[in-house]
Amino acid sequence: MGDSFFNCCYVPPHPPGEEDPRGPTRSHVMTSHSTRVPSDKRFLIFFDFDETIVDETSDDMVVQAAPGQRLPGWLKDTYHPGRYNEYMQRVLAYLAEQGVTESDMRGIMEKIPATPGMITLFQFLRTRPQDFEVALVSDANTFFIESWLRRVGARQLFHRVFTNPATFNKDGRLLLRPFHSHDCPRCPDNMCKQVVVRDHVARRTHERGRPYQRVFYVGDGANDFCPALALGPRDVAFPRRDFPMHRLITETHEAMPGEFKAVTVPWVSGEDVVQRLRKLVAE
Repeated sequence: MGDSFFNCCYVPPHPPGEEDPRGPTRSHVMTSHSTRVPSDKRFLIFFDFDETIVDETSDDMVVQAAPGQRLPGWLKDTYHPGRYNEYMQRVLAYLAEQGVTESDMRGIMEKIPATPGMITLFQFLRTRPQDFEVALVSDANTFFIESWLRRVGARQLFHRVFTNPATFNKDGRLLLRPFHSHDCPRCPDNMCKQVVVRDHVARRTHERGRPYQRVFYVGDGANDFCPALALGPRDVAFPRRDFPMHRLITETHEAMPGEFKAVTVPWVSGEDVVQRLRKLVAE
């Protein structure tokens, strides 16, 4: 299988997380406001958001808006593994009850620092629009991500953003919903990033009429390991060094040699990713 794994992907009739192209886009699949992306791009690069693009977890940061900048014990005790999205729905309801406003939350999101070198990486991708199509897949939500990307002027860089839909109701409460449902045993109930990645690559391959030369995935967490498993031998996984994604890849190489097929390039700074991408573009 010489090229990217996705060169032989099936084309689903209607992938989860996207509306039919003849209809409107869902709120949780945020589309760039620019014109249609040209079909000549050689590479597709996916980014996670929390602790990959930004150097914190946005769900943790929003707690700063709570009284005393902490959640009550009874609320934290309602978390159950695999059901984090439902837990965050309760957290957001609690914040609304405490009088936390849309402006309060946006202000917190806008202050989250980028990870080291990430803005440099974004600047590099902007200089190579003929080479890279950029997507974001995150278990955060539309409001948190939009707030941060717009503050740093990076929203236009992303052709698609796949994340949990979040909208404010008439009472000012941020309502969070799951992105989709799936059958993957590795992932939380509301999102399997491998399903998102596979379906998006298949859809774009069909729209373009040809596959990408390579697919890249930049992430950090355990839920970034699952989509990286779908990468082929010419694709590249960029796990943040010593974070869960990196540890899981290392453990898989040791326990099941050959199971993880992608080239693995750990990174500490976004500039590490830039260095590898420069070499690939030059090939």
